[in-house]
Amino acid sequence: MKGNASPSNDGRIVPAGPAQVLTKVRHAQTPYLKVLDDRKRPIRGLWVRNGRYYAQLTVEDEHTGRKQVRRVPLEGATTPAQARQQLEGLVVNRRKGKLPVLKLTPQFSAFADSYLEYYQQAKDAKRASTLETEKYTIGHWKSHLGHLRLDKIKRIHIESYIAARQKLGRSARTVNLDVTIFRNVMKRAIDLKWISHLPTENLRPLKSKPHKRELFSRKSLDRLIAVCREPLFIGGRVAKPGEQGQPLNNGQEVSDFLRLLFFTGARMAEAMRIRWADVDWNNQQITVGWDGESKNRKWRIVDFNPELERHLKDMFARRPPESVWLFPSPRRGEEDRPVKSFRDSLILARQAAGIPKFGFHDSRHFFISMCVMSGIDFMTIARWVGHQDGGILIGKVYGHLSNEHAKRQAGRIDFGSKKPADDSKPAPKP
Repeated sequence: MKGNASPSNDGRIVPAGPAQVLTKVRHAQTPYLKVLDDRKRPIRGLWVRNGRYYAQLTVEDEHTGRKQVRRVPLEGATTPAQARQQLEGLVVNRRKGKLPVLKLTPQFSAFADSYLEYYQQAKDAKRASTLETEKYTIGHWKSHLGHLRLDKIKRIHIESYIAARQKLGRSARTVNLDVTIFRNVMKRAIDLKWISHLPTENLRPLKSKPHKRELFSRKSLDRLIAVCREPLFIGGRVAKPGEQGQPLNNGQEVSDFLRLLFFTGARMAEAMRIRWADVDWNNQQITVGWDGESKNRKWRIVDFNPELERHLKDMFARRPPESVWLFPSPRRGEEDRPVKSFRDSLILARQAAGIPKFGFHDSRHFFISMCVMSGIDFMTIARWVGHQDGGILIGKVYGHLSNEHAKRQAGRIDFGSKKPADDSKPAPKP
């Protein structure tokens, strides 16, 4: 028997202090006991078991309308007065509809699986590539906290995951993306009323230094395009010196594809799905993302520039008449569908051209850089490449190019101070 408790005449244990707790002796399980005030009267709605206080509330199920009685554990309450204060707060929250979930929440692992299943079945909710990325990342989260129930996930669990990923050498950008995907899962848990707030609230992302892409020269890119049609390849490798090679099987298509990326700034997947119906010869425009599969699920218009127009006319003259696609699949059979990938061919071509670090996204970087250095306003460039921020990101990433270009142009200003080589000769007449 505890030192601060004494037996009563009816066999109950009555602890010392202003408030009393009724107890009974049971061998099977400790029961819930009513909490008494200092006058030994039961406090309505308050119970205690094994030293932990509970608030008993009647709540209405929002889906069925049925009222049910639930006991809510009162975290941090160590005295009847503290428990009573928390009970009053819960009653106020019940009136406002802000009660926590009063049913057993699922474990993160099970809920994450249901999250993926939902979006796999929901039509056009998420792209397949996005789901694949989320599935991979959620696997890491499940390994870390899959056994925890959703309402038990705390800030400390998130921080320990971040620390573990950094210990494995993952970049700050990768870890930030992991947290974003975790947040997506937990937002759905809020939508389904499993939790009331995100455990990532006020969690600042790790400082990430953006990767600075190399700006390839036009000479290097022309070389990359040229090697696609040169006899430099044997099977799946670049020919060695002295070996007689052949051009790439799809060399013309690869070079056409690269040129289109250079002159439109389109992303790789977007460009492969462009149809000839998306080319508006009258208005001199091309539509990118007609199928809603672009990164932001919106289509956009890219106005012709002289090189884009010449390239499209050249491609149109060589187009396969039986296909609607700019880049039809070579193995399409009777079904007309676009090409799936040029990635393997690009790897061979860039090795032969001596620029092994070049990727398809560098074409987009080249287009935006050339537009900035040509003095085109950022808002117009953003509209061409599908940015939704009105050019803010372009200004942050590419603003230095605009400044360098402006400095070069400033050196060409002539205020009339430059003298001709021979002042005795009259200026030529126009």
